[in-house]
Amino acid sequence: MGPKAILIHEHGSADVLRWEPHDPGPPGPGEAQVRHTAIGVNFIDVYDRSGLYPQPLPAILGREAAGVVTALGRGVRGLKPGQRVAYVHAQSGAYSQVRNVAAECLVRVPAAISDEQAAALMLKGLTAEYLLRRTWPVQPGQVVLVHAAAGGVGLILCQWARALGARVIGVVGHDDKVAYARRHGCHKVLVAGRDAIAEGVRAYTRGAMADVVYDSVGHDTFMESLDCLRARGMLVSFGNASGPPPPLAPLELGRRGSLFLTRPSLFHYIATRAELERGARALFRVVAHGQVRIHIGQRYALAEAAQAHRDLEARRTVGSTILVP
Repeated sequence: MGPKAILIHEHGSADVLRWEPHDPGPPGPGEAQVRHTAIGVNFIDVYDRSGLYPQPLPAILGREAAGVVTALGRGVRGLKPGQRVAYVHAQSGAYSQVRNVAAECLVRVPAAISDEQAAALMLKGLTAEYLLRRTWPVQPGQVVLVHAAAGGVGLILCQWARALGARVIGVVGHDDKVAYARRHGCHKVLVAGRDAIAEGVRAYTRGAMADVVYDSVGHDTFMESLDCLRARGMLVSFGNASGPPPPLAPLELGRRGSLFLTRPSLFHYIATRAELERGARALFRVVAHGQVRIHIGQRYALAEAAQAHRDLEARRTVGSTILVP
């Protein structure tokens, strides 16, 4: 039997995911063939599947994975078969047993990092890296608010922000995630739907409010996130888990204290090979030194990707989710 992959032939619910034969053929010029050993699951996969981010069909989902190089295309330098590598890619295709990947997207995985950690790190960890170090360079003593603090990106953000000296407020969706978020970097944890978030931030900071809010939830939290900021603070809206945020008039930012608003994307921050390598080095370093612990909360067989999507959308997951080919 040849290799298989998870494909979609139409956009829709998790029911459109299909486990089917898929042979990528030999790697082309500038490509390496990778046998996947672990594949990361992210909300962007849900957006690709649902059609929020339309994909040419049929399509294979998935943006990040780790594995072993099995073959090289013409012109590839710096890699050889048998090497452990990981990647995050602007084009989906990771939900597969074997994939041909542009060699410039691959990074070597250090011995201190496992394949599952690497697969859970590339999209989520590199996202945390640019958010904390480049979009809003977090400084010691600043107040950082993180929505979805018990999620894959949230756990990395909270731990890393604390390692940078920030005071970290996390927002979680359920009471049973409070202790979990505290163990992963949060000084204060608020529960969405139970706590008044802006009032909780005001009480914790004694009126100073947050310097920066990292919001991956989108529609349901957007205006409340603005309410949590100090004058000249920044709202970093980097996801749409509850749907796209509502339109906002620029005048509203001035009325609320000359706020900053940005909607960044990872792929604009790793647009060059040098940026990718710098970000990956910083990421692998904080994990290897124990400042950021990667928690794999769920593992599914690759063939069970539909259930992984259902659990992710229902917010039944904690930490990172991995598919095992």
